[in-house]
Amino acid sequence: RESLKHDAFTVCNRGCQLIDKRRKKMSNIETGTDTNFGELVGNSDVPVLVDFWAPWCGPCRMVGPVLEEVADEYKGRVKVVKVNVDEERGIAGQMGIRSIPTVAVFKDNKVEDAIIGARGKNDYVEAIDKLLDS
Repeated sequence: RESLKHDAFTVCNRGCQLIDKRRKKMSNIETGTDTNFGELVGNSDVPVLVDFWAPWCGPCRMVGPVLEEVADEYKGRVKVVKVNVDEERGIAGQMGIRSIPTVAVFKDNKVEDAIIGARGKNDYVEAIDKLLDS
């Protein structure tokens, strides 16, 4: 499989990180798969934002850079994971994902919030801060 090339990011298939070409550094976002989802989310000692997305989805591509900023700002306090629903149908189905983008917010392996559709950075920050304060 080939990588999808986007203006600012290269979106790789399974197991690689996003590379921000503007800043020339590795992203703090992890790639979730049917195989590693339980490990990434279930074994996390920090809240996890899981972005269910697809490369053909315009609003999903708008959310990507926003979550990159969030991942950078909350590094070490929050984990951000991207799951391509076209490639990882198992976990997307298990989670009941019907619309993309959907960002599920997990704490202690439980979904605490879900943000459906493209939103501004403040919506993601509010969801994180609510969990960090609880």
